[in-house]
Amino acid sequence: MPDNQHYDRWLLAVTVLLVGFGALMVYSSTSVVTPLFARRNITQFFYFKRHIFTVIIGIVFLYGASRMSVHTLKKMAIPLLVLSFLLLVLVFVPKIGITAGGARRWIRLWPSTFQPSELVKLAMVIFLARYLSQPDYKTDSIYSFFIPVAIMGVFQVVFLKEPDFGATMSLGLITLVMLIISGIRLKYPLSLTVLIIPISLKLLLEPYRFRRILSFLDPWKDPQGGGFQLTQSFIALGSGGFSGIGLGESKQKLSFLPESHTDFIFSLVGEELGFIGASIVVCLFFFLFMRGIRIANKAADDRFAYYLASGLSMMIALQALINFFVATGLAPTKGLPLPFVSYGGSALLVNMVAVGILLNVSRGVKETIIVDKTEGLIKRKKALMSVYGRSRVASERKDFPAGGQGSV
Repeated sequence: MPDNQHYDRWLLAVTVLLVGFGALMVYSSTSVVTPLFARRNITQFFYFKRHIFTVIIGIVFLYGASRMSVHTLKKMAIPLLVLSFLLLVLVFVPKIGITAGGARRWIRLWPSTFQPSELVKLAMVIFLARYLSQPDYKTDSIYSFFIPVAIMGVFQVVFLKEPDFGATMSLGLITLVMLIISGIRLKYPLSLTVLIIPISLKLLLEPYRFRRILSFLDPWKDPQGGGFQLTQSFIALGSGGFSGIGLGESKQKLSFLPESHTDFIFSLVGEELGFIGASIVVCLFFFLFMRGIRIANKAADDRFAYYLASGLSMMIALQALINFFVATGLAPTKGLPLPFVSYGGSALLVNMVAVGILLNVSRGVKETIIVDKTEGLIKRKKALMSVYGRSRVASERKDFPAGGQGSV
């Protein structure tokens, strides 16, 4: 893996732009104190101050992730996966888990709450990067394919108990795409459809999900009921036209468009900044994804770094793509925020960590090479000691200068 002296400044720049723009849109979407906010004693700067607080913590996390050794991150893969699972289970513990909107997806974490499903996605990407880069991983082995799919399935079962269908789908897509990138035989992922189709049908036929599907197919049939959120999103996007009605001038944020500061903030962007503003946001995410893939390709000599950068890039891009699809009516509502832009501390912190890791990989590391050489020298000395004794090892040491150089 090449030792680049500098991190990817373009990746950092586009992240700063998205985070700054997100703070602006969070303020715009929550700056008007609606009757609902007034009943809850929420002031003009309530959400904005909390969002800025999260951004500051996110910057610290980003910096820490950018300085953490990739080798250390690789060793943390399994412990982090276990920790994320334990936190995920805590949502069902009384007085720790929090219920909102009929779902238990959050745990109490001072001074706010945390959504463990966001950490699960990051932990799964790191674990998969380690798993796929192991020498004994075989792309033509059904056993090698089954292990990550089984782990994914365990997490998905817990997601569905919350319920969180959006996280279930996101984790499935991330896992399968990373396996396909590794070169796994396509017949293995395709064979999953035999299992996925009946399970998906059972889930989709749940009354509230079925109503959501019907509303997605024809939201105008029930504009005041199941189709309300989507029709209001259409109205917001349509009202914006080409150049928008002006920053801060949204009408839909006046209690018409639900979740205008979280899941449907992209609709608000379209209303206030029009097609131009929405297109710029889409282009920024596309550019971020391309920088991430470029970082992955430059790190191709280190398989762990390659899969890690690829997985993190896809994790951010897939979530953004799903959010765009939901806001524009191309997919049913999933409850996924727009990375870096939406209000939502858990997703913002995890995505900031992901960018920090990408910046770390973009700098390049020599540590893996150094560790491999050191381990090679240790093994050679142990072998010499077992055959010739310590006197031969002492003479061999003279052939290796202090820096550990020489023929091995």
